[in-house]
Amino acid sequence: MSNYRIAVLPGDGIGPEVMAATVQVIEAVVELFDGLSVELTSYAAGAAHYRETGVALPDSVLQSCREADAVLLAAIGLPDVRKPDGTEVQPDMMVGLRRGLNLHSAVRPCKLYPGIKSCLNTADDGIDFVILRENLEGLFASYGGGCRVGDSVATDTIVITREGTRKVCEYAFRLAERRKGRPSDGRRIVTCVDKANIFRSMAFFREVFFDVAAEHPDIAAEATYVDAMSLYMVQNPSAYDVLVMENQFGDILSDLGAGIVGGLGMAPSAEVGDEHGLFQPSHGTAPQIAGKGIANPLAMILSAAMMFDWLGEKHGDSDATAAGEQIEQAVCRGLASGETLTGDLGGSASTSAVADAVVSALESKAA
Repeated sequence: MSNYRIAVLPGDGIGPEVMAATVQVIEAVVELFDGLSVELTSYAAGAAHYRETGVALPDSVLQSCREADAVLLAAIGLPDVRKPDGTEVQPDMMVGLRRGLNLHSAVRPCKLYPGIKSCLNTADDGIDFVILRENLEGLFASYGGGCRVGDSVATDTIVITREGTRKVCEYAFRLAERRKGRPSDGRRIVTCVDKANIFRSMAFFREVFFDVAAEHPDIAAEATYVDAMSLYMVQNPSAYDVLVMENQFGDILSDLGAGIVGGLGMAPSAEVGDEHGLFQPSHGTAPQIAGKGIANPLAMILSAAMMFDWLGEKHGDSDATAAGEQIEQAVCRGLASGETLTGDLGGSASTSAVADAVVSALESKAA
């Protein structure tokens, strides 16, 4: 039997609500497999914890995350909770987790599910691509650094290393090998998104990308400038399979990707490294609707599905892989029937009703 220890960080705003719905789904899916069990342990961290203690991410919580088999994070940050310099605590916590767990690759699926209507009229062939974002370098490497000279000059520095770029590119090609290819024709292809025509750092990123591509001859490789990609994602989204890019570019394009598949409520994510994995929805804490029971938990639930898939691949555990597949299929059935359409998706389902519908779909599949 596989027993996985999962560190649970419910966070702030709607975080505890969408996490409760997800825990309900996790407990239900585990019941379907005799050889699979999870131990869920919740920890306090985030803006509310900072308001009470002056610390957003306690060292003890970070250590527990390191010792866990995976981390589930809901949403963190509150606009009215700020540090003495006026900034929010969310970046401190996220960068702290990423650096503390060495999470080099952020995985942002952009998938149009049945029952969800895209804002695009170019989505007839379907949308199913993944944005892979280098997670520790790029422009974000300047976080906590940078330079400001009085009121006249401020600078931040982009950092691109061969090791960091190679890791995210290798992950991109391994991911493409597991996928079914782009919706338009089933071709497996990885696209490097950069600004190599202007910046030496981006030209270097592209160079390393094609070095890695040469080691994966069964997967096609191409490169596109980031400004053009922001157009192509809207004009012809079915032409893409896996996109890999620098940190800041990925931060921007992943939100655009979410926008064409139903919004951030349908945007799960994974942040993975050589040893650790953290799984969270791409949306924020939405404090304006916290406690109303109307938050969409599907991005959090689908992030849990990604967690099981990652655990299955990492440990060669077919039950964990199947659990992830079962959660995603249950979400698909709920969306197709309309039972899991919350207000942001044009429906009226509550957070708890969505969880109940996904659990019901899991149980009916097992019956």
